[in-house]
Amino acid sequence: VEGQAGRELSNAGFEAPEEIIKLLNQFKNSPGTRSLSREGRAKIDRLIPIILETTSRSTQPDLVLKRIIDLIETIQRRTNYVSLLLENPGALEHLIRLANASPWIISFLSRHPVLLDELIDPRTLYAPPEKDELRENLNLRLNKVESDDLEYQIETLCIFRQVNELRVAAADITDVLPLMRVSDHLSDIAETILEKVVSLSWQHLITKHGQPSASLNGNSCEKGFAVIAYGKLGGLELGYGSDLDMVFIHAGDKGQTRGDLPIENSQFYSRLGQRVVHLLTTHTAAGRIYEVDMRLRPSGSSGMLVSHFRSFQAYQSQDAWTWEHQALLRTRAIIGDKHLTDWFNRVREEILTRRRDKKVLQKEVLTMREKMRHTLAQKDSDSFDLKQDRGGMVDIEFLVQFLGL
Repeated sequence: VEGQAGRELSNAGFEAPEEIIKLLNQFKNSPGTRSLSREGRAKIDRLIPIILETTSRSTQPDLVLKRIIDLIETIQRRTNYVSLLLENPGALEHLIRLANASPWIISFLSRHPVLLDELIDPRTLYAPPEKDELRENLNLRLNKVESDDLEYQIETLCIFRQVNELRVAAADITDVLPLMRVSDHLSDIAETILEKVVSLSWQHLITKHGQPSASLNGNSCEKGFAVIAYGKLGGLELGYGSDLDMVFIHAGDKGQTRGDLPIENSQFYSRLGQRVVHLLTTHTAAGRIYEVDMRLRPSGSSGMLVSHFRSFQAYQSQDAWTWEHQALLRTRAIIGDKHLTDWFNRVREEILTRRRDKKVLQKEVLTMREKMRHTLAQKDSDSFDLKQDRGGMVDIEFLVQFLGL
C-alpha cells in the first residue's frame, strides 16, 4: 500500500514521498489526533486529502505540506477552524499560498487561529487599510464591547493588531506592498491602537478624578498629554515583532483635577501614563497588545514615567548624554495636543541643531558604539552579524547620527 501511495504522491509532484508518508503517519498517530472525537476525526479525514491535492500544486509541495500539517496539528481540536477550511476551498488556497511564501505567517496563524477567518475574503486579506479606515474599523469593533469590560477591550485591541498585521504580512510576502510601505502600515496600526489606548485611559481617569488643567506658554491645552515615539516607531521602521519605544510628556498646571475625587494634576498624568502602559502590556487570552520600552525617558528607568514639558526641555538641554541626542534624531510626536506637539518639535530642532565640537562628538559617539559592540556583538563566531559587527547596519546608523548632529 505504501508503495502505491508513494507512487501517487510522486506523480502528484511531491519530491520525497517516503518522507510525506512518514509525516502523515506521525500526524495520524499523534496524541492530539488520536484524542479527537469521532466527528473531529471524520473532519480531519476529509480535510487531509484536500490539503494534499492543493499543496501538490504549489511550487514547494513537500515544504508547504509540512507547514500546513504543523498548523492543523495546532488547531485540530477547535473543529470550527477545520470546518472553515473544509467549507471554504478558497481559504485553503490562500493558506497554502501564504505557507509557500513564509514560515513566519503559518507560525503566526498557529498562535492566533482566530485569524483564519481573514482567509475567507481575499479583497481584505491582501489590502491593508489606510489609517482613517483603521480608526473607523477599530471604533466599530470597540463599540460592540461594554465600556466597563476592560479585559475584553484589551483583547479586542490585541485581535485588531493581529488581523491587520496579517493583512500587511500577506500583502508583503506576495509583493503587493513594497518594503518601505510595510513599515508605514505597521506604524499606522501601532499609532491607531495607541490613540485608542490613550483615549480609553483618559476617559477612565477623568470619570474617576475629573479633568486636569494644563497649559503651555499661556495657551490652554485640551488634554495636556503627548506620546513621543522613539526608535523604530519614531523612524517609521516598525517590524512585525517590534517593541514600542516611547516617552510621555505633559503640560499639567499646579493644582488639582476638577472632580469628586480630585488629585494633583501631576499625579493624574503619572496615572495616565501607567494606565496606558498597563493596557498595552496586560496579558489576555489573545496575548498582549505590544511590548513597550520606556527607558529613553529622562533619567531612564529611574526617571518619572511622564515628564513635565519644562523638565524634559531642561534635561535635554543640560543633562542628556550624546547617545540620547542620537536617539532624538529618530523621534516623532504621534499623539497629543497641537500646542504640546508643536512645542516638542521646536525643542527637538533646537537641541539637534545646536553647535557641537566635532572632535568631542566623534569621541563620544565612538565610545558609545564600542560599548554597544562589546555588549551585543557575537563572540567567537565565524559568521558576520549584519546588524552588530564592524561595518554592519548599526555602524552605518551611528555614522548617520554623527553626521546629523
